[in-house]
Amino acid sequence: MFRATLKSLLSRKLRLAMSAMAVVLGVTFVSGTLVLTDTLGRSFDSMFSSIYSDTDVGVTGGAKVEISEVDGGGAPTSVPASLIDTVAAVPGVAQVTGVVSVDGVRVVGGDGKVIPSVGAPRLGESWTGESALIRLREGRGPSAPDEVAINASLAAVGDFAVGDSIDVLTREPRRSFRLVGIFGYSGDRDSLGGTMSVAFTQPVAQRLMLGSSDVFSSLNVRAADGVEPAELRDRVRQAVGGGYDVKTGAELADEAAAGFRDGLAFFSQILLGFAAVALFVGIFLILNTFSIIAAQRTREMALLRSIGASRRQVLLSVLGEATVIGLIAAVLGLATGVGAGAGLAYLVSRYSGGLTLAGLSVPPAAVAAAFGVGVVVTVVAAVVPALRASRVPPIAAMRDAAGPDRPLTRLATVGALITGVGAVLLVLGLTAVVPGAMVAVLLGVLASFIGVALLTPVLSRPAVALLGRAFAGSLPGKLGRLNAGRNPRRTAITSAALMVGIALITAVSVVLGSASESIRGLASGSLRADLVVRGEQTGLQQPGVRPEAFDQVATLPGVSAAAAVYRDQALVNGDQRFVTVINDLAALTEVFGLRPVQGDPRRLGPGDIVVDQDHADDLGLSLGSRVAIQFAKGQQRTYTVTAVYPESDLPGGMALPTDAAQYLSAPTISLGYVQLADGVPVDQVKPRIEALLADDPEVSVVDLSSFADQQTESLDQVRLMIQLLLGLAIVIAILGVVNTLALSAIERVREIGLLRAVGLDRTQTIMMIVVEAVIISLFGALLGVVVGGGLGVAAVQGLEEQGIHELVVPWGQMAIYFAGAGVVGVFAAILPALRAARTDVLGAIATP
Repeated sequence: MFRATLKSLLSRKLRLAMSAMAVVLGVTFVSGTLVLTDTLGRSFDSMFSSIYSDTDVGVTGGAKVEISEVDGGGAPTSVPASLIDTVAAVPGVAQVTGVVSVDGVRVVGGDGKVIPSVGAPRLGESWTGESALIRLREGRGPSAPDEVAINASLAAVGDFAVGDSIDVLTREPRRSFRLVGIFGYSGDRDSLGGTMSVAFTQPVAQRLMLGSSDVFSSLNVRAADGVEPAELRDRVRQAVGGGYDVKTGAELADEAAAGFRDGLAFFSQILLGFAAVALFVGIFLILNTFSIIAAQRTREMALLRSIGASRRQVLLSVLGEATVIGLIAAVLGLATGVGAGAGLAYLVSRYSGGLTLAGLSVPPAAVAAAFGVGVVVTVVAAVVPALRASRVPPIAAMRDAAGPDRPLTRLATVGALITGVGAVLLVLGLTAVVPGAMVAVLLGVLASFIGVALLTPVLSRPAVALLGRAFAGSLPGKLGRLNAGRNPRRTAITSAALMVGIALITAVSVVLGSASESIRGLASGSLRADLVVRGEQTGLQQPGVRPEAFDQVATLPGVSAAAAVYRDQALVNGDQRFVTVINDLAALTEVFGLRPVQGDPRRLGPGDIVVDQDHADDLGLSLGSRVAIQFAKGQQRTYTVTAVYPESDLPGGMALPTDAAQYLSAPTISLGYVQLADGVPVDQVKPRIEALLADDPEVSVVDLSSFADQQTESLDQVRLMIQLLLGLAIVIAILGVVNTLALSAIERVREIGLLRAVGLDRTQTIMMIVVEAVIISLFGALLGVVVGGGLGVAAVQGLEEQGIHELVVPWGQMAIYFAGAGVVGVFAAILPALRAARTDVLGAIATP
């Protein structure tokens, strides 16, 4: 049986390659993701180890609230300069250096625009001289208040040279400096992980980056000879007391690298999710392939049974083929995954501006996942066909076919039950009725796909008959329609693979399209502003608007109201939440058309807070309630509720008075809303506002339509990224169509020969196969847009509390997906159709 299995594999090399390819693609995705993230993780570890190589102990201000990276973070809590003497007096301390290093400096390029970052920090630092890490390449360090030095990466991006005048934005308006030095880092690096750095003199850095001349962002402590960093850390911690974070250099490096590893882990989970989709689709391909193989080899299996092979041997023979295919796919997938991971890691290092790769890393998890996924997925997919093959009776050796197709009643019943379970899980998850809502949603989606896939054989015959009418005007069209409908199970499984990919893309399109329309509805509905002032997105960071500049906007002729909103995170009654600070409650009320449910709409003085109904219910608040807030910098204040507004009408859900802006991590305005007096044209006031903000090139003034477009740009980018990643599932589905048609053509070789013998020419033979492929693909696309549309609508209904109130069904995109499936069918049919057209007529007729 082993030799028979091996010969069966080797005699069908094309089938072997096509079956393995689906698993290869999925394994490549999995192993490549693990190689990429592990390589980058080790590289970040190495980079931060070098950054903190000269630091034995570091002292920083302990932040009380973790600031979300999504909102650009904020200025860290500072360390008073007086603490230097305290730390210097600790036994075992050799040297203490006050350091300023804060994200938030922006350099204006030659085109007048701020040089963007792709997410890496843009640091404003104090120049402390050369070290084992920092090396001057040109010029010198800054020594005068109007001098700066920059790292080589920033110099290259901005095309700066020593002696140039360079404009810099910080907490203060644009200011010009003279560039006196360009520095790099050990290992001939231009940057550290893409960071752009501007070094000022210490007093200037303190004022511009921290707002005070007697504070630092951290203290770097060097230990005396013979003193261990951990021992010195404990001494310093005891000396400075609570309120400060004291860690060794190794701990600081681990902590910094851990933050990047968390980001990489999130990125890895996203990619692995798409890999799981690809493998799920691959299961349909393998299942269909082995089902066809089992049907084609009915007589072969029966002959083996008749000469003494047991059911167990036949079962193990088919599973053995699957195992070999899985092993081959695992090896190829691992090899291509390592290559893909290495290539992507190189691109990240190449375009990040300074991440030096710490060598290619192939973690054991990548190898284990490659073989585990490759073999397990293939064998699991082959179990049902293997069981079916093992049940072939010896008497079947005397038949020409495997017998009539089995009834679909049981399959339809099971499919309906599983679909129902999936629907229930989706409802429970989307309405957050059960704990672990996301898990319930994922299980619901999976169950829905499996249930619909089991129902497709029942749906295939009427659907194929309906779709095939478009091709019924010709003989090849009629034959192709009949071929597509003759085996419901085969057609269903092939179509289901395409259905999964198109369903997911459709569902994403519905959700993101609805989210975009909801944003536009907010802009044109409750928001009555004529203009919006905001920081333009540069890379992954969005700068704020200077309060003093926006204050002048309210005084311009033609402006009736100007409301500014600050945004940050804080602990509200011990619970971490977003809070907003507003400059003028009356202006905000006018701009948003706010009408409180309870309380005085004009009262928002020091010590007051207004909340929306949702936050009031969630936190158990009412008029007169006291709210304890601990801000990101650590200050604690108590506020009294003076008004409650309708749910979702108040920006941010809870708003504080202007004096609270001083406690925020970044005291700049997130958004400014400007309402004009009746009859005042936008074109008359907009240039005046832009003139007031001329020193802030990152700040833009846009109308509501442009503002809505800006808000939805990121959603469009997310949609494109998801469509590209889900394209892998579509590719595997196409392979499934190709494989099905190729194997079907082999199965029908005698039939094709007879058709050719009675007058069907080569062109008509090709058209027959093409029509069959197009009908199968259109059936899969029809299922995909229906299932995906249903999933998308359900998701939008469940996300209503998150602000998605508008339902948008992208009929145009769905039509494109449907039409595109027809094109996919044409391309998938090319090779099988050409092979069928070249069939030798006499040889085919003679085939038993």
